[in-house]
Amino acid sequence: MTKRSKIFKTKEFLTAKAIALAVFPLVLIVLPASYFDTGKSICLFTLLTDIPCYGCGLTRACMHLIHFNFEMAANFNKISFVVFPILCFLYLQEFVSTLKGIGVYQYVFTKKNES
Repeated sequence: MTKRSKIFKTKEFLTAKAIALAVFPLVLIVLPASYFDTGKSICLFTLLTDIPCYGCGLTRACMHLIHFNFEMAANFNKISFVVFPILCFLYLQEFVSTLKGIGVYQYVFTKKNES
């Protein structure tokens, strides 16, 4: 095991990761739904070909889905209705995996034998 991979398994790193994973969705909820609506596209495919790709508007659509604005989400990218639930599942899976690495998951979600 390399020195770098050992760092990613320490309790301190996993705790910081768990805190970041817990705070990130809260930040997205607090930001207004229109926060990412303006600005120039940074999509490399669109910049080179001047054709929108299938992922264009996905960030903005997901942001509107977070705020339950389904009509605007559909206007930006209809694929977001498939991608966003998958992203939420993967995000939750990573969060639970991180909590298990710290040991918090077992402490909170499993019953201890009472003697």
